[in-house]
This record gives sequence, structure tokens and C-alpha cells, in this order.
Amino acid sequence: MPSASADFSARKIIHCDCDCFYASVEMRDDPSLRGRPLAVGGRPDQRGVIATCNYEARRFGVHSAMSSALAMRKCPDLLILPSAMEKYRIASRQIMAIYHDYTADVEPLSLDEAYLDVTHSDRCKGSATLIAKEIRERVRETVGVTVSAGVAPSKFIAKIASDWNKPDGLFVVRPHEVDAFVAALPVRKIHGVGKVTAAKLEKLGLATCAQLREWPLVDLHRHFGVFGQRLYELARGIDERPVRADRERKSVSVETTYVIDLQTLDECAAELRRLTEQLDARIERAGAAAAVRKLFVKIRFADFQRTTVECVGEATHLPTLLALLEKGFARRNQPVRLLGVGVRLEEDDATLRGQFTLFDEDGEDVPLAHADEADDDEEGQGHEPDRGM
Repeated sequence: MPSASADFSARKIIHCDCDCFYASVEMRDDPSLRGRPLAVGGRPDQRGVIATCNYEARRFGVHSAMSSALAMRKCPDLLILPSAMEKYRIASRQIMAIYHDYTADVEPLSLDEAYLDVTHSDRCKGSATLIAKEIRERVRETVGVTVSAGVAPSKFIAKIASDWNKPDGLFVVRPHEVDAFVAALPVRKIHGVGKVTAAKLEKLGLATCAQLREWPLVDLHRHFGVFGQRLYELARGIDERPVRADRERKSVSVETTYVIDLQTLDECAAELRRLTEQLDARIERAGAAAAVRKLFVKIRFADFQRTTVECVGEATHLPTLLALLEKGFARRNQPVRLLGVGVRLEEDDATLRGQFTLFDEDGEDVPLAHADEADDDEEGQGHEPDRGM
């Protein structure tokens, strides 16, 4: 952890993100798939969801987290392959091993995405830009997939930069460029700003970070609560979060989307018992039993409305989970298409680090651990390295 007096503008952070990772691995293993719309996900006739898709599919409006049935309507020629998790994990381990060749400070976000702090790395003469370039070349040659990378003095800006020239691109934001770069950003690019918050900001006339800077902290706090402080800082490019090599899991959960809706509370309760058994096994595998602090039940109804009910608890307790289920079910009293159960783990002070979601190892309704965003299809041109970044 850097000291309070650390010069964060001197940091060199790389955000590496594989391009449509699952689909890229499938195209690597079967070159005949290249050039055609391809996705990895569940079956359309079983309420499957798209985990990722290649850029040919994205041109038709297909994207991750979309239902497979809708994806097929948008792109009738779309080929949807089932996930091959072990194959993806093998590729991920190869990629992460390459990252660790350059620094011990690697913070994985999912199988295909990570932050690297190369501030003190002596590789490539200490140039973060050259390190990012070399990493991308090695992953392409060794693993057979492409990586887009962003280089910046902070995690916030590095992540945005990695999206700038996708796919297979490199973008660098040097310390003296941060202010102008952030000022021009749309508010929706700010970490933690979803559709609801973005709509609220734009309703207030705040479409860019430059406009957001005009608001005093007290006003942002009044409209957005504690998140107002984060908006105030990120609009100015302030992000002192360190790269944490020991990133902790925030939750453990299991969930299933049902081909036929669960009609009654009793049907849901029977499924909850089965899911709780899977959850207990997963908590044991993760060695997380001592860190459990909350229990929760997640429900998605037939009308696609969602609700989550949670309570304090230090271990899974079926009667308590059933009580949470009953409370959540009563909120809409409709058939249920998705049911999930999980635990939240003990948190530290880094409340903004986000959740490190792992994949469902039981093969049932694999949750999306990383959603590739639809990016521009142009090749990234990158930047020439200098002795700084």
C-alpha cells in the first residue's frame, strides 16, 4: 500500500483486457470460425445468455448479457457455442503468467482482465508503454489471442484507455495529459456510473467531466450521497486506488435460470435447498467460511424485475435463507425465472474495489464474470513510447 505522501502521478499502471476472450479462444482453436458472427453462451431455447461475442456479431447489435434468443433474432446466422471453461482457464493461466514476468503487482479482475503496476519494473528500460507493447505481442504469439491495453498513472484512466483503441489496441495517457483527457470524458465513462446515475447526471445538465467539475462537492453529495465524493474526484482524474495483488473475493454465490418458470413459493423453496447445497460446497472450496458476514437471496421474476433480500449472518442457515426467499417472493408474487443464493464476505476499507466474480464451476448457468463492451472496430494505432510512460 503506498503511503499517504506517495506521488500517485508518478505511477505507471497498465490495464490489460483480452478482446472477446471466449470467442477469441474458440476462433484460435478453429480458424474456420473467423469472419463469421460467433458468440459463446447458453442455448436460445433454454433462456441462455450471451457471455461474449466477436466483432462480426457486434455489428448486428449482439452484445454480452443479451439473451441468446434475442441475439439470434438480431443475427440469424449467429453461431452460439457452449462455454468450455477449462480451456479458457488454461489460456487465462498462460496470460497471467506473462503478466507476472513484468511485475508482482498484478490484480486480476476476471480470467481475461487485469491491472498491472509496473512503476518499479526494470523491464523494457522501465517504459510502461514498451512493457504493454511487449505483453501484447507475447500473448498474441504464445496464447493466440489479442489484448488491448491502456497505460496511465491510475487505474481509472488506464481502464478507460484500454477501451480506446479496441480491438487489439494500445492507448497511453501520460501524466501531463490526464487533465484534458478526463475533462472531455462523458460522465457515463466514470467508474460506478450506470444507466440510472448517468441519466440523473444528464438530467442535471452534466454530460461531461468538465461540466461535472463545475459543481461543488457539497452539491454532488446532496444529489448522490457518498458517491458524490467519488464523482468529484474522478472528474478531476483523482484515483489513488493501488493495484492489489492480493485482491479479495467480495461474495460467493450460485444461481440458475430455469427453462420453465417456478410457479409457487414451495417450488422456489425446493430449488433454494438444492442451490444452498451447491453454495456450501463452493464456500468450502474457496476457503471462505470464516469470512461470511451476510446472506442473500436473489430473484428474477417472469416480468424480468429483480429483487435481492439480505441479512446479517456468519454462516449459511437454511431457515434464514428460506425466510429471505419468502420475503422476496412476496414483493411481486409472480413466477420466478431465476433464483440465486449467496454470501457476502468480510470487507476491508477498499469499498470501491468492486467484486471479483469467479465462474460457476458446477456447469449450471455460468454467470458472466466479465462483460465485453461493444467497442469501435478500428485498429488501435497506439503511441510511440517515451522515457516516462
